[in-house]
Amino acid sequence: MSKLTIAKFGGSAIGIDGEGIPEIVKRIKEIQENSKLVVVCSAPLTMVESKKRSLTDVILGIGNDAANGNNFDFSIVEKPYMKILEYVSDELRNSCKEVIDEFLKNSKEAIELATSKKEFLDEIRSKALAFSGEVLMSHVLNLILRSNGIRSDTISLDDWPIITDNNIESTNFLFSESISRMDKIEQILEKNDVVSIGGFIGKTKDGIITTYERGGSDRTAADLGILFHKKYDTVIDLEKDSSVVSADPKIVKNELEEVNELSYNEARLAGMFGMKIVDPIAIKEILENGVEIPLTITNMNSPNMITRIQRKPDDKSGHPLKIVTGKRNCAILRIESEMIRDLLVSLDKDKRYSEFIVLSPFTKDGIEFSRVLFLDGDYVKRNEKYILSFDALATVAYDRGVVTLIGDEMWRVQQIASKASSKIGDAGLNILNMDAQEETSRIIIVIEDTEDSVSKAIESIHSERSKIKFI
Repeated sequence: MSKLTIAKFGGSAIGIDGEGIPEIVKRIKEIQENSKLVVVCSAPLTMVESKKRSLTDVILGIGNDAANGNNFDFSIVEKPYMKILEYVSDELRNSCKEVIDEFLKNSKEAIELATSKKEFLDEIRSKALAFSGEVLMSHVLNLILRSNGIRSDTISLDDWPIITDNNIESTNFLFSESISRMDKIEQILEKNDVVSIGGFIGKTKDGIITTYERGGSDRTAADLGILFHKKYDTVIDLEKDSSVVSADPKIVKNELEEVNELSYNEARLAGMFGMKIVDPIAIKEILENGVEIPLTITNMNSPNMITRIQRKPDDKSGHPLKIVTGKRNCAILRIESEMIRDLLVSLDKDKRYSEFIVLSPFTKDGIEFSRVLFLDGDYVKRNEKYILSFDALATVAYDRGVVTLIGDEMWRVQQIASKASSKIGDAGLNILNMDAQEETSRIIIVIEDTEDSVSKAIESIHSERSKIKFI
């Protein structure tokens, strides 16, 4: 079976106005020496008012301004592509400029439609994003690769293989419909060494452009892995500016340790609780489709530094407390246990929402209550009426921060829960809730979300990690 690598290059890899493209071309050349390659592109970054921003955020801002009747400056979107155009050879530059102009014309038309309709929603929004960001970047990258002597092609929106449901702005992958649309991309891949495709974007069976939620390019890479895995020996490679370490390096500066291997479960939990490793929904989709595909997180600058993610890691000799992470702006729902089942079914079936954890129940006045930890307090605020409709006496506590210890083998650590809670106390923080379950490979500590409380908690627990003894 031939080898296939699905490599995703995110916005930080592409860089500000495409400054990371030479390194991307170098990495693509290295990978395609030993493997067919599908490249999943994110939108590039640019500078707006001295701040680094993704073009996705730029377009969202422009679209909302247009819907509210405000003037907008579309040149902000054009600027990064004029810089990126410099990486295209003289021979192909005019063709590339025509592609850029055509795509941005379609995006601007969608923005102008938002002005006339006074709303930036659904297909208007998804068209504006697709034509200005990921899909356009995949076409431009294709011409850059050709300029560098690589046999490359891209896939058009007309032949798009990622088919989704009709939730336009936070869509869901449909395997059976997608597998039936694979002919074109398979033909292109057979004729070329590299195929580029935009991440984050899907299409319905009826041809309407859809978008995943933020982080959706990871999902595109996972979905393509699911679709290709029977035909190729497939690996998903997420190219970043570092491999995985034991805490967020923006928070913890000392005693960080590289994490060489993670299980699907560990990576999914880490993603849910704040570590930018891989979108947890991407792993969820791999598991739901009964597929086992290895993922790698590769440090682009030092490609020998990688973190492998697979269902069951081969090496269990490392530190069992693999990651200390945390998340702000969470909320906890308290609801009678008799009522919780209907809520969970509705969240899954109706809302297709999974960014929550069911904590251990408790009993008060002879009544058992369940607690649901939502990892996005804003989502709960937007949907509070819906959530509370399942139990009139249910309550929501906002402004909660969560610190999470992650590791499938944490049972090997002596007194880990007590050591973690002690370090929280040493940092002058109050524990509101603690949920430790061997079966779920995580310990969750809930504190108040005030100023830098979550960061302080992560630092204090991580400082104890190197001293922890384990069997």
